[in-house]
Amino acid sequence: MVLKNLNYPLDFKFKISTLASDFNITDKNGSYVAYVRQKMFKLKEDVIVFNDESKSKELFRIKANQWIDFNASYSLNDLVDNKNYGRLARKGMRSIWKASYDILDSNDQPKFKIQEDSAWVRFWDGFVGEIPLIGMFTGYFLNPSYTVTGTDGKAYFKMKKMPSFFGRRFQLDRMIDINDEDESLVVLSLLMMVLLERARG
Repeated sequence: MVLKNLNYPLDFKFKISTLASDFNITDKNGSYVAYVRQKMFKLKEDVIVFNDESKSKELFRIKANQWIDFNASYSLNDLVDNKNYGRLARKGMRSIWKASYDILDSNDQPKFKIQEDSAWVRFWDGFVGEIPLIGMFTGYFLNPSYTVTGTDGKAYFKMKKMPSFFGRRFQLDRMIDINDEDESLVVLSLLMMVLLERARG
């Protein structure tokens, strides 16, 4: 199935009441888009996307293609229609300074790129975040943003970490309309990226 008729902006809000990295995705009206659960204690990343918090229906599955590694990539699979959308590939050593990911389609062709907008925000977030007590509040004033561009060079989406305690909320906005399949590919890639980037601090 494809994600369609999405009402932007979408809110990604992490739950702080569970040990797992669970979060809700809701639209601008507060309606559920998906509920995301990252399986715990896995050597490979394994993420299931459900219809909502009841977890009554599995929609998508995202799995790492190798052991934890700088160059790991993540396969984006539709469980309803039993198809692969493509994969999210992390850009290795370049991601240490400023996050960068490639989004590839099911034929392994580059479609989009996710780029963190400011390396300085990442630097100060990491630096100040290590300071006792003060580091707990970096989520209120050090908030990175990410831009999704197509192979045509146009900016299609913007993802922002919103001011919040423990950095638990992100917001996604669409800047240019695209077809439903490409939109699903990007949204699935971004929800995986958020899990990866949040884990890095």
